[in-house]
Amino acid sequence: MPGPRSDRAPTDRAHGTFTDARGSGPGHADGVTTYQPVPAGRLLGTLRWPEVGDPLPILLVPLGSTEQHGPHLPLDTDTRIAVAIATTVASRLPGLLVAPAFSYGASGEHAGFPGTLSLGTAVLELALVELVRSADETAAGVVLVNGHGGNTAAVHRAVRLLGTEGRHVLAWAPRPSIAAAVGLPDAPGDLHAGRAETSLLLHLAPELVRADAAARGPSPAIPDLRRHGVLPLSPTGVLGDPAGATAAEGAALLDAFATDAATHIEAWPPYQGRRASGTSGTSHTNGLPGTGSMPRAGRISDTSGTSDADRSLE
Repeated sequence: MPGPRSDRAPTDRAHGTFTDARGSGPGHADGVTTYQPVPAGRLLGTLRWPEVGDPLPILLVPLGSTEQHGPHLPLDTDTRIAVAIATTVASRLPGLLVAPAFSYGASGEHAGFPGTLSLGTAVLELALVELVRSADETAAGVVLVNGHGGNTAAVHRAVRLLGTEGRHVLAWAPRPSIAAAVGLPDAPGDLHAGRAETSLLLHLAPELVRADAAARGPSPAIPDLRRHGVLPLSPTGVLGDPAGATAAEGAALLDAFATDAATHIEAWPPYQGRRASGTSGTSHTNGLPGTGSMPRAGRISDTSGTSDADRSLE
């Protein structure tokens, strides 16, 4: 296959133009600062167990997939985007930790493409339920940051079940309405490996984007997609048109998604209660601002459902 084109000039395609993220100086892409990860003190996987705070943090769990994303984007696109959103939110709000990403989801609609690995909806639901249950000693609440539309049914079912058990769990996903507000054209039809995801990857990992391989795909109706899967409808795996994607647009999308997620978390009663009972100190040695203790997740009666009213991006 052709090598990455991220170090070359903007690539003209038959259906438009999009550019890579090489800017005029180090750490810049199309005039914006390139994505920087959150400090290690906000990443659960980098901590030792005595460093997990008391009060317990709110835990963000990025949910992604390992599946085809057209001939131009990497298989871990959804996971990279979910991690970027979660870490950006954690850099903006106190009292949050980001868990290692859950990189396998419900990707049956992408069967037939090499590289796609799928747990299926039922197994993913069970895995999420057990994962959140196991967080009782780690977090005061769990936010599932979902980067793959195919995970939605499993996430919603898991959240409902965990809510009946008295656990604090919130689900969030990027929605087409947010992308449309940024200025993405035809956001509802930009289903998979199209302009939004291409722009985000140009911002997050430009070296992994093969601009010369990008091509337009159809934007099928969701019932047709569910009935037939992706391969019969789009042999390339693209649903939408990546033309016009830029790193600057990816940075704007990431900011908008993170802002929306942070707004929902700030309005979430478990997070508000944690802030209201807080102090001005820090928790243990992980650098998280102290915000007071609260009963641990799974031992209280109030619950939270999902925050998404429209369909998440694929």
